[in-house]
Amino acid sequence: MQRRTFLKNGTLAGLGLTLLNFPLLGKAAPSNKIILAVMGVNSRGNWLAQVVAKLPGAEIAYICDVEDGAIKKGLDAVAKVQERKPEVIRDIRKLLERKDFDALIIAAPDHWHAPAAIMACAAGKHVYVEKPCSHNPQEGEWLIAAAKKYGRLVQMGSQRRSWPNMQQAVKEIREDKVIGNVYYARGWYVNNRAPIGTGKVIPVPSTLNWDLWQGPAPRKEYLDNIVHYNWHWRWHWGTGEACNNGTHEIDCMRWFLGVEHPEKVSSGGGRFAFPKDDWETPDTQSITFEFAQGKAITWEGRSCNNYELEGAGRGFAIFGEHGSLYNSGGDSYKILDAKGKLVKEVKETHHDVTNVVSPAGEFLDAVHLNNFLESIRGTASLHAEINTGFRSVLLCQLGNIAQRTGHTLHCNPENGHILNDKDAMARWGRSYEDGWKPVV
Repeated sequence: MQRRTFLKNGTLAGLGLTLLNFPLLGKAAPSNKIILAVMGVNSRGNWLAQVVAKLPGAEIAYICDVEDGAIKKGLDAVAKVQERKPEVIRDIRKLLERKDFDALIIAAPDHWHAPAAIMACAAGKHVYVEKPCSHNPQEGEWLIAAAKKYGRLVQMGSQRRSWPNMQQAVKEIREDKVIGNVYYARGWYVNNRAPIGTGKVIPVPSTLNWDLWQGPAPRKEYLDNIVHYNWHWRWHWGTGEACNNGTHEIDCMRWFLGVEHPEKVSSGGGRFAFPKDDWETPDTQSITFEFAQGKAITWEGRSCNNYELEGAGRGFAIFGEHGSLYNSGGDSYKILDAKGKLVKEVKETHHDVTNVVSPAGEFLDAVHLNNFLESIRGTASLHAEINTGFRSVLLCQLGNIAQRTGHTLHCNPENGHILNDKDAMARWGRSYEDGWKPVV
């Protein structure tokens, strides 16, 4: 389906003037077209490429990936929605030498997010980077510095910041104070992930450039259970479920409570669900964040047991002096009074639980991507600019540091830095392959 047909008949037609707010021959004219490249198109990036290519005045010019199967997926997906066939460039460094595109979408593995974004900023590109925006706290700070130094817009994939019902709910909680002063939030995510086994050292498949896949990470031998997905559960490349999925609810809870950096962070859990395999990050984890304002957040993740909490596999609840707000993972919410009686319910219409790549569905992802494009055009402001995005990711990373050290962390509430704990502070950054350390 080409863009014109989709705009007339597809789900994005529902965006209407309230989101696009310009005629097709206005901002979508050639002089206003935004040309993009997408890095990492096996799964999430494949989806984002399709969604953004359907937006007026946007076109995918380049695909950057290091595996043949993923490249084919990306090309096939984009061919469905635009006439131009993207050029494939496997090395991100070579891609960023090109002057004929405006912005980079990054959906590569986590260890690539910040390094690629920093390089893109230095090359004069705006950036849309999926969560988490960095593999570790140091990279997040470097990325903020790079965006500022090079004057680039960097949007993180905290899509809920653009969802209309979530924006309305935040206003009701923070400005209208419909449940009074809020002081506590509880979030959760559950899944039924299987064991990943013990990887075997085998020759690198001819379809994969393993050196470029590793990029900034120090080199390791190729194992048969890493690519495409199980790297999430290895600290060398991934960031665990807290950053993989917890980022979304933790970001919302921080947003609703109006808090920034914590004073105290603790975490309990481990790899509990299955006998020992190569899975290193927690499959069961509970993190608590305490803030100077007398507020707290807890998040529970269960990667391998999908018993739902509060009737949903993911979501969050906000508690105040006069009631509570409940979210079941999508763009909907309920407000209850102090006795638990339903006061208001706002239902969503666009959530798609059958879409494993994007349960939010196409419309809600498009809203966030469109905010990125309109911000580049100068007609909007980013809803999840990198300073905001990193504050939420930092909470997840502090939770992981607390988990890995077994320590309760005491932090500077001004910037989130860990205080008086050498073991924990040593995990603020990471080592890099020679020649690959990000430079701002």
